[in-house]
Amino acid sequence: MTHSAPAPFDALHPGAVFAAAESIGLDPSGRLFALNSYENRVYQLGEEDGTLWVLKFYRPARWSDAQIQEEHSFTFELAAAELPVAAPLRRDGNSLFVHERLRFAAFPYLAGRAPELDDHATLTLLGRALARIHAIGARERFDHRPALDLERMGVRARQMVRNSGFLPEALTEQYARVSDQIIGRIRQCFESFGPLPRVRIHGDCHAGNILWREQGPLFVDLDDCMSGPRIQDLWMFLSGDAASQQSSWAALMEGYELFGEFDYTELTLVEALRSLRILHYASWIASRWHDPAFPRAFPWFGEPRFWERHIADLFEQLAAMDDPPILSK
Repeated sequence: MTHSAPAPFDALHPGAVFAAAESIGLDPSGRLFALNSYENRVYQLGEEDGTLWVLKFYRPARWSDAQIQEEHSFTFELAAAELPVAAPLRRDGNSLFVHERLRFAAFPYLAGRAPELDDHATLTLLGRALARIHAIGARERFDHRPALDLERMGVRARQMVRNSGFLPEALTEQYARVSDQIIGRIRQCFESFGPLPRVRIHGDCHAGNILWREQGPLFVDLDDCMSGPRIQDLWMFLSGDAASQQSSWAALMEGYELFGEFDYTELTLVEALRSLRILHYASWIASRWHDPAFPRAFPWFGEPRFWERHIADLFEQLAAMDDPPILSK
C-alpha cells in the first residue's frame, strides 16, 4: 500500500530541531535523542548548562491551535493544583510555538520508569491521582477539544478501514458484518446509559503515558485529552481474567474514592469503550500510513493474519457486550 501524500515531518531534521529550540531562548549543546512517538515527533534536547528538555512537534493538521492551547491550559490548571502532570514551558505567556510551519512545545525532561500495574499500591496511587484530575476536569468544559463519541471513534473509523485498501478481499464482507454489529451494540449501550458525561479527562490513559517516580505517577502527555466519562481514564489499567480485573479495579477505587466519587453505572460502558478503541486503532494506523514511521513500526498491518485477529477480537467484543459487566462495586 502506497500513498502520494507528503510525509508530515519531512522538514524536521536535527538542524531544524536545534533552530526551533534556539527560537524560544534555549541553548542547545548538540545533544539530541529521538524519543518513541508515532503521532507526533518528540526529542530529548540538552542545553549547554546540562538542562534537559523534551521538544514535542505536533502532527500537522491534526489539532487546531485552539485545541492545542486548550490542552496546555488544562495541563497548567492541573499543575497549579499540584497534580502530577508535565506542563509545557511558557515564554511571554505563550506555550505553543511555531518554527518553519511546524508547531511545537517544550517540556522539562522528567525521569521515571514504567508503572507496575500488577502492584496493588501502584494502582491505588493511580486511582488517587485520577480522582484529583477528574475533580479539576469537572469544574469547567472544553470548548474546542473533541468529545468521546461513537461517530468519531467508531462510525468514521469503520468507514476509513473499509475504504483504506488494507482489508484482504476475502475478509471484506466479514469485517463489514462484524463491525456493523459492533457499532450497533455500542450505540445500544450508549443509548441505554443516557447522555455520556462530558468531564475533561486525559483521554488516552495507559501505562505508556505515565512515568513512575518516587512520589507516584506522573502523567506526561495530554495530547488526546477530551470530554468524556471518567471510566475512560480507568478501564485501560485492567487486564487478565475477570478475577484479575476485579482485583485491579478494587485497588484503583481504594485510592479514587479518597478524593472523588465515582458513578458506578459507568461500569456498563467498559466493553463498549474497549470495542471503540479496537475499531479506532486499526483506522489510526491506516490513516497514518503515508508517514514512514508507520510502515516501519507496523509492518504486519497489511497481512491477512492481522485482519483475521482484528475480526476475531471484534467478535469477542460482541460476546463481551452481551454478558453482564465483569466489574462491580
